[in-house]
Amino acid sequence: MKWLIAPACALLLSACGLQPMYAGGAGGAVAQGLAAVEVPAIEGRAGWLMRNALVDRLGAAGGQGAPARYRLDVRLDDKLEGLGLLSDDTIGRERRTLRARYQLVDLATGEILLDATAGSDAGIDVVSSEYATIAAEQTALENLSKSVADRIVTRVSLQLRGAAREASAGQ
Repeated sequence: MKWLIAPACALLLSACGLQPMYAGGAGGAVAQGLAAVEVPAIEGRAGWLMRNALVDRLGAAGGQGAPARYRLDVRLDDKLEGLGLLSDDTIGRERRTLRARYQLVDLATGEILLDATAGSDAGIDVVSSEYATIAAEQTALENLSKSVADRIVTRVSLQLRGAAREASAGQ
């Protein structure tokens, strides 16, 4: 009986209209679109980390060397705030928040194709070693940059997939 379940599930999934995001591999519309996104410099250390994470993810999705058709403008808001107060009035816990407002711009027309935000936050224990606390804050920023970059690339991918569907429906 169990051997009948897997083929039945496969038939049901194929009938629901789900398609892989990167159908066609590196030659697919989404992968080619991602490869054609340029990311200008973003201000600050958080910006440097975010740009590197975005370039890594965009390049991995679609390969390198495609001429730019889109520009991804990103503005960051990086906050570090103390949360938990200990009995001696020192901070025992911090929260680092990284928010990004981003726009995907078509370079040919100047049209903004996507205007959205993404963000994430992390908790940090403040310990007696100042070095360890600073290292934890930096590690949190690196991890948040990667997490927010993943969210941005996923949203841009969805936008490009929708545009590719509209273009193929119009033909």
